[in-house]
Amino acid sequence: MMIFSGAARWLAPTLAHVNVGMAMFLWDKSFQGLAQPILVSLLVFAVGILLANIAFKIITKSGTYQSRLIGQAARIAVIALFATVSLQQLWNAKSIGNSASGQAEVVTSRNYQKNVSLGKAHVALGGGGYVTGIYLHPLQKDLVYIKTDVGGFYRWNSVNQSWIPLTDHFTREQSRYYGGEALALDPNNPNIVYIAAGDHFVNGPGTIFKSTDRGATWKKLKLDLPMAGNESRRDVGERLAVNPFNSKVIFFGSRRDGLWKSLDAGETWAKVTSFGGNPKKDIGIVAILFDKNQSGLVYANAYEDGIYKSTDTGITWNKIEGSPEKAMRLALSSDRTLYVTINGNPGVKKYANGVWQNITPKNEKDNFNGVSVNPTNSKEIIVATKQQNKNTKIYRSIDGGATWTEQKRSMNNTVAWWSDYMLSNPSVSAIEFDPKVAGRVWLTDWYGIWRTDNISQQPSVWTNYQKGHEELVIFTLVAPPKGALLLSGVADVDGFYHNNGLNAYPSQTLGGGDKSVSFQDTYSIAYSESDPLKMVRVGGTRWNNNYTGATSTDGGLTWKPFASFPKDKRLIRVAMSATNPNLFVVIVSGATARRTGDGGASWTKVKGLPDGIQGPWEWRLPLAADTVNGKTFYYYADGKFYRSTDGGADFQVVNSSLPKKKWYSVKPVPGVEGEVWINLNSDGLHRSTDGGKTFVPITGVKRAYLFAFGKPQPGSTIPALYLYGEIRNMGQGIFRSLDQGKTWTEIGDRSRPIGKNPQVMEASKQEFGLVFIGTGGRGIYYGTR
Repeated sequence: MMIFSGAARWLAPTLAHVNVGMAMFLWDKSFQGLAQPILVSLLVFAVGILLANIAFKIITKSGTYQSRLIGQAARIAVIALFATVSLQQLWNAKSIGNSASGQAEVVTSRNYQKNVSLGKAHVALGGGGYVTGIYLHPLQKDLVYIKTDVGGFYRWNSVNQSWIPLTDHFTREQSRYYGGEALALDPNNPNIVYIAAGDHFVNGPGTIFKSTDRGATWKKLKLDLPMAGNESRRDVGERLAVNPFNSKVIFFGSRRDGLWKSLDAGETWAKVTSFGGNPKKDIGIVAILFDKNQSGLVYANAYEDGIYKSTDTGITWNKIEGSPEKAMRLALSSDRTLYVTINGNPGVKKYANGVWQNITPKNEKDNFNGVSVNPTNSKEIIVATKQQNKNTKIYRSIDGGATWTEQKRSMNNTVAWWSDYMLSNPSVSAIEFDPKVAGRVWLTDWYGIWRTDNISQQPSVWTNYQKGHEELVIFTLVAPPKGALLLSGVADVDGFYHNNGLNAYPSQTLGGGDKSVSFQDTYSIAYSESDPLKMVRVGGTRWNNNYTGATSTDGGLTWKPFASFPKDKRLIRVAMSATNPNLFVVIVSGATARRTGDGGASWTKVKGLPDGIQGPWEWRLPLAADTVNGKTFYYYADGKFYRSTDGGADFQVVNSSLPKKKWYSVKPVPGVEGEVWINLNSDGLHRSTDGGKTFVPITGVKRAYLFAFGKPQPGSTIPALYLYGEIRNMGQGIFRSLDQGKTWTEIGDRSRPIGKNPQVMEASKQEFGLVFIGTGGRGIYYGTR
């Protein structure tokens, strides 16, 4: 130990510097939470010193001068080696720490599934869409289904506490079937379930499907009617019902075409001409309810008309005198009392022995929707208010509605980014007692699914179960070459910096609770190619017509609002200069584009472009920035390709020969000046290498619906090219090309075609093979094959 002289002495100041550096790391608040990597570095260095001394003693055992020189050299080499490893550990810790202080690249989790086909894995977001119904089978514990307005149908997996999507097999051409109009269980057979599927009238007729294996496979039935699971009064129910005394008898209450009946378990259907209800147009018959204790007794709720009753299984019908016109949901107790929630005042009534009685909780003026009767106690009732922008209230009665207690709630929220507003104003759709677990109640709302196992306690603890339920509408995706693997802009809840990887929920929305940079919708995100941590996003709030944007210098972790922007202008697209992050161009909905050269402090009108595409429900990508030349921007509209070479101030038409299409995306190739591609749906995929002056179609591509460029494969400089579309002689699907479209490999799963309005495609610039598709109601899919 005494021999530490000569050439070895240079290590002393180095080690002292390292120790000082370690102390600075430990005390600097920016690096709190980094104890583990720092301790590892210290341990590595200590082991190095120990091994160096052992080696020195072994080599110098003979005591000769030569052995001492060799031993000294060996010890210096070992210490230097381990010092290098230790310093590398500290440097890695410093990189992570700098992400917290915004001083360097933001380092986030890289957690995601490997070797998975597109269509089988979702980026974990945490729900966020309207769950309009929940259904529990009376015979089997934990057999639970939900329907949603735009995201399809799901079944509960009690083993891993998640929701299994049941309708992801629908193709893009069948995307309307992701709209949940109704669901019905066969109360006598746990394996049989029916769904009525159709999202909007304008998208074509909906239909009814039947499954005999709990939703694993489906058979289309022969009833095609206008359905609208994502339109007015989608929160009421239930329109579809199976007779508990004869499972072959099914009723369906339509929106426009009256009441329908099947006598053979859905194989054939006939309109019930004896039903004389006159419900509100486009809402129709919103509920069918069989009495489980009296054969032949069935109720039908004709919205804004009244409630009808049949005692002969629907052969004849009579309107119940005095029934509420705007009844929302119906529930029957085992003593044959009918409970009704109402969109109005009074909010709750019951019907027994031919008499209606107002049983609305005292002094409650809000509308009501959810209602359920405990199947094991006919006097225990729960109801829930439905009043937007007010705290939702749940009331419980144990005496058939004679008295009520407001059920206080303790929220066990499992999704960190869910706001206080989402937790307190959920707009409850359905609420149901669990028939197999005493004290357990489920409810669904505008954002997801909740459950309590102690409804009788005050307060009752409610937990949201969101795993597997992904229903957000995605506007934009960005996968930059540095920082987070993914950033997303979405409808209704702003968007996300995916700091926890792809398999765990993000910690917060993009705005992070800061009202100045928190948007209802984020429509577009862009970054500067030469400095990708510099970003810009645009969006706003639809309900008050307030739109703006924000910039980031740390890869989207934090944001600063634009200093100014013209009022009453909806910004829907943005492109940032490749070399100057203060320069970006924005597309304004139905108006003249704007540009800024000072990061949003001041704005000027862009010359030479047509008025912008109309938003907000718009996914075309007409605008892009060249990835090398910071002064070049591109734009497409109505068959014309525009280019600016002066930083977006003035655009000129450089090509008028492209097909005129209503669906397209303009995307430059990363790292190649002047190379820009455009997809034109049924007119294929086109490539330009001269800044848009000329385009050449990619020969094998028959249809290009979406495309994206990603990180090249190892050993190559050619960006991976991904396509959602159709390749000649290969059919429709999701494909990848590693040679600029000459040859293609299918990477999707045709049994999971991502059919729910695929709107945007993006590929990772950090991980080869990682690609994303954002949808209009099924969140974000990703694949890694």
